[in-house]
Amino acid sequence: MLTCPNCQSRDIGKIATNQYYCWNCFIELTLLGDRFTVYQVEEDGSLSSLDDLFTEEELRVKETL
Repeated sequence: MLTCPNCQSRDIGKIATNQYYCWNCFIELTLLGDRFTVYQVEEDGSLSSLDDLFTEEELRVKETL
C-alpha cells in the first residue's frame, strides 16, 4: 500500500497507470520508477508541480503492508 509523501495518509486511489490521488490532502501523484512527482489540481483542472516543496527522500515511494 502506498503512502502519500505530503500527509502520510494511506488513502490513495489509482486514477490511471502510474497515477494516483490522495483523498486526504487532494493531491495527484505520478509514479516514475521509485519516485513520486506531486501535483496540485487547480480549479481549471490543470496541474501545478509541488516537487520543489519536498526533498528527494520524501518523494521516494514508501510502501507499507
